[in-house]
Amino acid sequence: MAEVLILSDSHGLSNEVVAIKERHDVKWSIHCGDSELEFDADELQGFYRVGGNCDFDVRYPDEQTIELDGLTFYITHGHLFDVKMNLMRLSYRAEEENAQVVCFGHSHIAGAEKVEKKLFINPGSIRLPKGRNEKTYAIMRWDDPSDITIHFYNVNGELVEALTKNVSI
Repeated sequence: MAEVLILSDSHGLSNEVVAIKERHDVKWSIHCGDSELEFDADELQGFYRVGGNCDFDVRYPDEQTIELDGLTFYITHGHLFDVKMNLMRLSYRAEEENAQVVCFGHSHIAGAEKVEKKLFINPGSIRLPKGRNEKTYAIMRWDDPSDITIHFYNVNGELVEALTKNVSI
């Protein structure tokens, strides 16, 4: 089974990022921006990462497109695509990249949603959540694109059952 850890909007937290990374034995990790850490910070080693509107290290890319175990992921923070308004511009960009999974942050609102043939995942924020009290991150697990589960956890590693989503793309 393939697994990827997805974080965003940690806004300067470092011990928590390390604890989350150490808590889960996953092959891949993604940080969707606003870590407020240097690009080469030890805490972010092993993460695919992009820069957010609060990241000032110019080495961060605005976006990344990667393939993980047969799925194409598009990663961005979201501020350049007005994700607080809607996902239309982000969806168009993901389409240009032929992405099946879109990972983003910026709004601090945790959730996963399938729109047409794309899966959008916002892991929320482990520092300043919006829309709920839990400070969250996500883990996506899949055997194949027809059997995907997204689990959300609070910063202490406890499952947030209400956010769990099973989808196929």
